[in-house]
Amino acid sequence: MDLFTAIDSRSSSIKLIAPGPSRPHLERIMLAGARAPDHGKLAPWRFVVLEGEARKILANAMADMLRADKPDATEAQLTAEREKPLRAPTIIAVAARLTRGHKVPEHEQVQAVAAAVQNMFLAAHALGYGAMWKTGVAARSSIVNRALELAADDEIVAFLYLGTNATPGPIRAASLDGKIRWLS
Repeated sequence: MDLFTAIDSRSSSIKLIAPGPSRPHLERIMLAGARAPDHGKLAPWRFVVLEGEARKILANAMADMLRADKPDATEAQLTAEREKPLRAPTIIAVAARLTRGHKVPEHEQVQAVAAAVQNMFLAAHALGYGAMWKTGVAARSSIVNRALELAADDEIVAFLYLGTNATPGPIRAASLDGKIRWLS
C-alpha cells in the first residue's frame, strides 16, 4: 500500500478481533514509530506490548485506578473497566520518556511520541490490521504506569489497540475548506 492510499483509507476500527499482528509485524510497526521526527534525537518513545493474558495487567490496573478514584465503585463498574483492554488482541502502550531540562521542551518530546503513534497507526493499516488510538484517564494514571513498569514520570500518549478489523470505522472525508490562509 502506498503512503497516500494508507493515509486516505485509514480509519479507527470500531471492533477488533484476533488475530493481532505477528511478532515481526509488531516489530515493524514499532520501528515505524521510531522513525518519527525527533527534534534533539532524544528517542523519547517507549513501547509496552500486551498480548493474550498480559492484557490483564492493564485490565487490573485500570480497575485498581477506578477503585482508588471511586472507592464506592460497584463490581459491575470495576468489571466494565477490566474489560476495556480485552477489546483487542494486542495493545501497545506508547509512552514518552521525557528528558527534563533539555533544550527541547517537554511538549515537543510528547509531540514526537504522538508522531510515532501516527506512524504506527499507518504502518498497522498498511500491514492489513485495524487500529484504535485510546487514551482516557488510564493514560494519566500512576497506577497504570507502575503496572506497565514505566517510569513514574513517563507520559502515556496512546494505548494503540491492534487486531483484525471486525468492524472498520467510517473513513472521514478530508477537507481544507476554511482551514488555510495563504500568505505571500
